[in-house]
Amino acid sequence: MSQSTRIDERIRRGRLPDAQMVAEVAATEVARLGLAGVAAARRSLASEVLGLGPLEACLEDPSVTDVLVNGDGAVWVDRGAGLERSGVALPDPAAARRLAVRLAGLAGRRLDESQPWVDGLLPGGVRLHAVLPPLVDGGAHLSLRVPRLRTDGLGSLRASGMLGPEGEEVLRALVARRCSFVVTGGTGCGKTTLLSAMLAEVPAAERIVVVEDVRELSVSHPHVVRLQGRAPNVEGQGSVTLVDLVRQALRMRPDRLVVGEVRGAEVREMLAALNTGHEGGCGTVHANAPSDVPARFEALGALADLDQQAVQSQLASAVQAVVHVTRIRHQRVVASVSVLGRGPGGVECVPALDVVTGQRRQGWAQLSTLIGAGR
Repeated sequence: MSQSTRIDERIRRGRLPDAQMVAEVAATEVARLGLAGVAAARRSLASEVLGLGPLEACLEDPSVTDVLVNGDGAVWVDRGAGLERSGVALPDPAAARRLAVRLAGLAGRRLDESQPWVDGLLPGGVRLHAVLPPLVDGGAHLSLRVPRLRTDGLGSLRASGMLGPEGEEVLRALVARRCSFVVTGGTGCGKTTLLSAMLAEVPAAERIVVVEDVRELSVSHPHVVRLQGRAPNVEGQGSVTLVDLVRQALRMRPDRLVVGEVRGAEVREMLAALNTGHEGGCGTVHANAPSDVPARFEALGALADLDQQAVQSQLASAVQAVVHVTRIRHQRVVASVSVLGRGPGGVECVPALDVVTGQRRQGWAQLSTLIGAGR
């Protein structure tokens, strides 16, 4: 009888797998494997039953930011230069499903035919997303987002090459002057990393309240309150949305209200908060270019039953700056800082500083006023 079969039998008898169970099962092979062999078997079983199984080797690489498992069992990773095959593969669709269901359990979520997708947080901060067939072709698909090490402020990003000295000075001033801003960019460009670093510059005496669907922000600050959404239960009840959380956050005396990712109807509450005395609020928004931000907010506002005029009216006075991040030759960089203002066609995002080249653009005078720059 294999060790995996022994564990399966104990689970069927009602015992949840834990480190002690793994040690007991591995110890049954001491006569055949010896003490050293039992120790190796215990580590292997623990990885398979309690950990991330074959994916652990990928996650042990400090350069890996994303691990993706496709329905054919192939495992892809992103080390900052785009996706590449990892050299690891799951043997069959059944193994991928077992892994997906087990990881969902570790995240405190359910994954089965009645709930065929899951979005959750694994111990250690790895973000999990998984989808089961027939919603996807082949076997289960998994996406793991690995949290980067907590940044200790903008200086650490400058040291990594993400921005230069002038960009660091401008971003630090945005935080110090309590300007409201959004960080924009595509998937995997470093929006969360930059926002975390900027929040680390918030004075220690201020209270930061962070609202996220799934926790991703890692902020080096002594006073951070975190609110996280909740999916509905199997009866479809008990969900907690970002709209609910933003409303609750406003009652918790935030000095800085942070919406980790603005992507739905919560935009209404966020804009209202920034227009009613909650200075220094911020968040991230998916946008391919800063010029897309007004249209992006209009689209999100429509989800909250706000018409274009209402969104533009609130946006113009709620958000002052847009910080855009992108990838240049596989390097995540802060590309530009823009300001929002009214133009002939409505709210416009006006470029103020090209962070990469240091070139000042037409919005520089407005940005200088915001941050108190005397030049």
